[in-house]
Amino acid sequence: MSHRKVAVALSGGVDSSVAAALLKEAGHEVIGVHMKLWQHRPEPDTRPPGQDDAHSVCRVLSIPFHSLDFSMQFQRQVVDYFCREYAQGRTPNPCVVCNRVIKFDLLLKAVEDLGAECLATGHYARIEAPGGNYHLLKAARPSVDQSYFLYMLKQGLLPRLLFPVGEYSKAQVRQMAAERKLPVAEKPKSQDLCFVPGGRHADFLQGRIAPVPGDIVDVEGKVLGRHRGVAFYTVGQRTGLGIATGQRLFVLRLDPVSNTVVVGPEENLLASRLRAGKLSFVCVKPQRPLEVSAKIRFRTPEVSARLKIFTEEAEVLFDQPQRAIAPGQAVVFYHGDLVLGGGIIEAS
Repeated sequence: MSHRKVAVALSGGVDSSVAAALLKEAGHEVIGVHMKLWQHRPEPDTRPPGQDDAHSVCRVLSIPFHSLDFSMQFQRQVVDYFCREYAQGRTPNPCVVCNRVIKFDLLLKAVEDLGAECLATGHYARIEAPGGNYHLLKAARPSVDQSYFLYMLKQGLLPRLLFPVGEYSKAQVRQMAAERKLPVAEKPKSQDLCFVPGGRHADFLQGRIAPVPGDIVDVEGKVLGRHRGVAFYTVGQRTGLGIATGQRLFVLRLDPVSNTVVVGPEENLLASRLRAGKLSFVCVKPQRPLEVSAKIRFRTPEVSARLKIFTEEAEVLFDQPQRAIAPGQAVVFYHGDLVLGGGIIEAS
């Protein structure tokens, strides 16, 4: 690979920091870029979480540091979307939207204005270009693979992106950070959304969505209790329903039109097919039914399925029924390690 000017999106975590170190050692001209997206404290003069760590890494690596403020765009495009989807009884995946709208659109354009030819991130995924066609692949280690969040990347974007840690395990990345004396080598990985403190979704939504109480009903429409608003429930939820019927009941469906939460036994959560919209494919859109493996949420394993593409939507038929398919989540299609594309689940 020829030496290029590469901007690295530095979150302040270990993965992107090691990505920057590897690229500099490979001979590239590297600049560090930290995005201000969200801060939990209201004081306007406070630095966003991760900025100090990102700046420290740049000092250790002797590379320029830039801070870019995308907080207004993040609020409109990601946070407002997150709240709007929950208000409509859906379960959104804001990380997918952030990657599509913020990281690989706004940020990419901004770093090009800084003179960078490529944007690198700390995502665990790989890009290869056999025969000149660019392919998006899973990470070399399945335990850290993050390709699920990247299915919306288009063929035209891939030549301008780099994922330097996609070949490594998390343990290897931490070891490389320690060997290079990076200050974030032992920094723990955050399991929460960056804008939801402590992962408390209900608390976050409480101040942003007006609760509209309604009925909790069974599959036959019998009223079993009251809910505090469909936004505060998710498909598959069992606890916190506030009803006592002598049997284990789970949220099966959220209906914002009738303002009802439909509950039932766990076996009713299983479904053999789903419908997805807002499709995106890395290379070409399949023109005929295709055998794939599909993943309906980040932390569930992919399963064999048959993909049928229509004009604007796709139907996915699973070889084995899947549990708690949630409208609003992403479904991603694979062929081996190859990421084909994906879409947003509309119904099961």
